[in-house]
Amino acid sequence: MTWLTSHPFKIIKHEWDMRYSRIDNSLFKRNRWDFMQRMEAKSVAVFNSNDIMPTSADGTMPFRQATDIFYLSGVDQEETVLMLCPDHPDERLREVLFVRETSELIAKWEGEKLTQEQATEVSGIATVYWEQDFKKVLATVVNECDNIYLNSNEHTRATIEVETRDARFMQWCRGKYPLHTYRRCAPILHGLRAVKHDIEIALMRQAMDISAKGFDRVLRFTEPGVWEFEIEAELSHEFLRGRANGFAYTPIIASGRNACILHYIENNCQCKDGEVILMDAASEYANYDSDLTRAFPVNGRFTQRQKDVYNAVLRVQKAGIDMMRTGTLLRDYEKEIARLMESELIGLGLISRHDVEKQDPKNPAYRRYYYHNTSHFLGLDTHDVAYFSRPLQVGNVLTVEPGIYIEEEGLGIRIEDNILVTANGPVNLMSHIPKEVDEIEAIMNS
Repeated sequence: MTWLTSHPFKIIKHEWDMRYSRIDNSLFKRNRWDFMQRMEAKSVAVFNSNDIMPTSADGTMPFRQATDIFYLSGVDQEETVLMLCPDHPDERLREVLFVRETSELIAKWEGEKLTQEQATEVSGIATVYWEQDFKKVLATVVNECDNIYLNSNEHTRATIEVETRDARFMQWCRGKYPLHTYRRCAPILHGLRAVKHDIEIALMRQAMDISAKGFDRVLRFTEPGVWEFEIEAELSHEFLRGRANGFAYTPIIASGRNACILHYIENNCQCKDGEVILMDAASEYANYDSDLTRAFPVNGRFTQRQKDVYNAVLRVQKAGIDMMRTGTLLRDYEKEIARLMESELIGLGLISRHDVEKQDPKNPAYRRYYYHNTSHFLGLDTHDVAYFSRPLQVGNVLTVEPGIYIEEEGLGIRIEDNILVTANGPVNLMSHIPKEVDEIEAIMNS
């Protein structure tokens, strides 16, 4: 954190800006320096951008940059390669960026791509080649190295069915250079990316501010008879107007019984008088994510039962936020959340002490109404990479999102904020977003 204290977050504008404002490249310089300090001597590391994925016919999906190469370079463009070789005898080859060659024709058909000079300004990397020169330059660098660091998606929950550019490079590289020793980039990056620097926190705050405006808009829009997809449309309008990339993840707009489905994304039902909407939807700004969940009554007034369930979740959430402190182990934290939730469910009459006494330890009674964990790391990915087995440290950003789901009552409540771990305790980065019952009702009835 201290390296960046003299480099405050600032907006850098150019005529070739993307939707979001350019990020101070001191962030990416620092990230590369941190990574290279952890590489073995006589090593080279290679990172590839994501592909542009096809749909059908000649259609393509919107491009989404691979988060690791963005973290290290700031380049948000396809066909990009980053090569790091920190102790190469030629200083010009210690950090090399390869970008897609641009031309007037490409600019006319696809829009402007980065020039080599612009790529340097974005990344802080002095040596920039066109992407077609990569294998020729790599051959020069590899001869000076014993180890090659390869990158892959090693997220514990990743399901990978499509071959990535990193995977294709890995296969090619092992065939081309079979006698080198191979190392993994992921263990280094999982540790580094979990600790957010000042600039990253500022970008995440920007995403959260956009999410806050979206939630305020929805509260003022919602009334009996609206459709879930209409609420999603209101969020889309506010997010795009705020210069967000869009949604940080597929939005959940779940009214009534739909709220008891954890990943309900159809958003195709009409919201009825007397129901509560669970909205898990947030914006992404400059590739950095926010993650917000709120629950609110369709007609602007909670019933007493709905209030009781809501406030039970809120009490657990506030206790969870207070536990987001340095040294906390998430496994112990989740056990304490479970204990608190168990007590609240007894108070609501959903389970009894007898149920707890006779429960199967592998399937505790509270799991009938609360069936997910409470927290995950947040950053360039909504479920960001990190080591869950390590104690929390300064700079971690996590969600706190307990919930109660009562199918027989058609009621699901989840409340989620994003929390920064600091030396002085937890900081709720979403403290400005209403979540008290009285606040929500006041806005909806204003």
